[in-house]
Amino acid sequence: MVTVTDAAATFRRLPLPPRAPRLIATDLDGTLLHDDKSVSERTVAALAAAEKAGIEVFFVTGRPARWMDVVSEHVHGHGLAICANGAAVVDLHRGREIVEVRELSPWAAMAVVGALRDVAPGVAFAVERAGGFHYEPAYPPFFEDPGAEVAPIGKLLGEGGRDADQPVLKLLVHHPELDPDAFLQLARRAAGEFAEFTRSSPTALLEVSGRGVSKAGTLAHCCAERGIASEEVVAFGDMPNDLEMLTWAGTSYAMANAHPEVREATTFQTLSNNEDGVAVTIEALLTLR
Repeated sequence: MVTVTDAAATFRRLPLPPRAPRLIATDLDGTLLHDDKSVSERTVAALAAAEKAGIEVFFVTGRPARWMDVVSEHVHGHGLAICANGAAVVDLHRGREIVEVRELSPWAAMAVVGALRDVAPGVAFAVERAGGFHYEPAYPPFFEDPGAEVAPIGKLLGEGGRDADQPVLKLLVHHPELDPDAFLQLARRAAGEFAEFTRSSPTALLEVSGRGVSKAGTLAHCCAERGIASEEVVAFGDMPNDLEMLTWAGTSYAMANAHPEVREATTFQTLSNNEDGVAVTIEALLTLR
């Protein structure tokens, strides 16, 4: 728990950009959300204050649209979120409707499957489609999606799989033993020609998107539509799937709990997610207006 005295001291020493941003882009898990997946009252107030001051707020996450209920009630103005690591733009005011998609082709996904089975025996796969999540029998059971189809990956990516008429947003790859960072590098070497690889889990779980798809790319597209330049964006994140976004934004903050690569890549650092680091920083940014 951050005391009033601690928060005041942090506020005084927190590094800030030269001027207030036009847009704040924040990751959710490990960044805006506490570890118990809650949104603190302080964070809710800070998000509302930012939008009241004319600063747009984008949630930019690896989560699918159907898991955005944790923040849906806290959006105020535009109500858009970037989900599935940039594969989907979601309107939170319209029932978490997907309004833009950057898909992973089933052909490319199967090419990734073949390459990783060769270099990392024991891998298991899951598919995140716009219509739902489905996984192989060897993939760790996923209780948050009780309606998932459990079948071999060939069926899940083929025409006979459930939600086959829906685009593939992500392929997920799990290995029970490999070091997470080493697994990421191995996968990029083996199959980087077919797709984009990243990770946001503490386990050896990789997230695979279509070539050129990332949080940064979709955020840049959304900002261009609004006439917002990268130097007018402040971004927050904690894991490797945030890296492109954090280096694209004019100002970036790593959470105190962030992955070492993220801390090295960002402009500044702030408090941890459990200490409301995003809210504390937004409060400070609002003093620049």
